[in-house]
Amino acid sequence: MSLSVRVIPCLDVANGRVVKGVNFQNLRDAGDPVELARRYYEQGADELTFLDVTATVDNRSTTYDVVRATAEQVFIPLTVGGGIRSVEDVSRLQASGADKVSVNSAAIARPALIAEIADRFGAQVLVLSLDVKRSERAESGFIVTTHGGRTETDLDAVGWARQAIELGVGELLVNSIDADGTKAGFDIALIALMRANSRVPVIASGGAGNVSDFPPAIRAGADAVLAASVFHNAELTVGDVKRELTDAGLQVR
Repeated sequence: MSLSVRVIPCLDVANGRVVKGVNFQNLRDAGDPVELARRYYEQGADELTFLDVTATVDNRSTTYDVVRATAEQVFIPLTVGGGIRSVEDVSRLQASGADKVSVNSAAIARPALIAEIADRFGAQVLVLSLDVKRSERAESGFIVTTHGGRTETDLDAVGWARQAIELGVGELLVNSIDADGTKAGFDIALIALMRANSRVPVIASGGAGNVSDFPPAIRAGADAVLAASVFHNAELTVGDVKRELTDAGLQVR
């Protein structure tokens, strides 16, 4: 685990607007990504994650102009995901202001993509986005999904994470589809399982609803916590979460 906990607001973007739903369904408008990015930067966010949630479904690239406009407003690491299929996509995103990229569906379809990106840009720029759900079909109890949680694969979440790390992934963004948007708390068992099987940092995502949900995720092994709804709806600020973590005896940036 890292010494300092990172707090990362997530901007799920579709058609140039931030959206949010429950279990990746019934997406609703949550605001302008540039305005929200600036708000979270001012609140003290350690990083921002920008995920174009319909890029893969629509079979298109990430919206570069929105990424560029967002990057111009913040001076913290920006991770961008959605529709990344080649090293050229990564190069273009970096030129647009992205510090790191997140891969999911395209890496599952062609795992060599991970090695290609890592070899050219380094593991530090590459995040594996894992959208997982509980399944009796998987040995670990968790199966990997693609296309924004719409499609189940035959990949066991732990097995795929291990393979991706060997190929050069520098970080795991572990999102629980079951918990996503429910505000019922992070999937602690999933976080602990991933921590036990990963030598790279683990970002916990999916289920945050209250400040009290964040410390257990870190104690379970997460190096960073990511949330969307509670920030977009102004139910919590980044500062609220950092104060809770600090009060729990955890070190924040």
